[in-house]
Amino acid sequence: MTFRDAPRFPTTLPVPSKARERGISLFVVIVFVMLSMLLALWASRTSLFSEWIVGNDTDYQRAFEAAQALIQDAELDIREENAKGALCAAPAGDGGRVCRKGAAMPRPPLEAQETIQLLAYLQSQATGCKDGLCLKRSGDQDFWNDPATLQAMAVDGIGARFGDYTGAKTGNNSNPILSNTSSATAGGWYWVEVLPYVENGGNAGLISNAPANYLPLHMVPNVVYRITAIAYGLKPGSMVVLQQSYARRKAAD
Repeated sequence: MTFRDAPRFPTTLPVPSKARERGISLFVVIVFVMLSMLLALWASRTSLFSEWIVGNDTDYQRAFEAAQALIQDAELDIREENAKGALCAAPAGDGGRVCRKGAAMPRPPLEAQETIQLLAYLQSQATGCKDGLCLKRSGDQDFWNDPATLQAMAVDGIGARFGDYTGAKTGNNSNPILSNTSSATAGGWYWVEVLPYVENGGNAGLISNAPANYLPLHMVPNVVYRITAIAYGLKPGSMVVLQQSYARRKAAD
């Protein structure tokens, strides 16, 4: 009996090409480098976007605070008080602008006759405003959305800046917006509309069967003011508009 020889297998296995191994490694390295670059780019863009959001919000908050300060300054102007809440006293040599002590300077009325005179004087003005005091607007109330109207209103002698008529100072470390008066679209402005009540409004009889002994309005004269304050941020296109109604109450005896 004869047997065939069993097939012989090579004792050594083929070795992969070193050149091929090096090619695969290079491809893997390139992929990881590209992924790392994409991650770094995404992180930088996210950081820039977050910084942009925070910067815009900070600028808006700063402008909002400036508009609030303008509202408060307008209230002091109406009450003829200085920044400390005391009776306004004009400094020497200011030309009568602070505290509205000038002879031709319009001022918030203290009695009904002064209200009539002030409204007649404002009626003669082209814009209906003078030194921060205005007639009630008869057209569009949001005048700040009309560039031409806003440009005509944001003028020295028509609108009012912070501290113009109260003597308030911005200081070196206060809000940088209020101290910026370099142009009409910088810093802030306020306007005070004089809105008189009808003298016999309490006897109009709008409610049937109502008693006739109405409580009198606690105001002298019967005037309500609407204050509009505009503050521009430090970034282009940043603007805050605040409006508030204010009534000067009768002083206690």
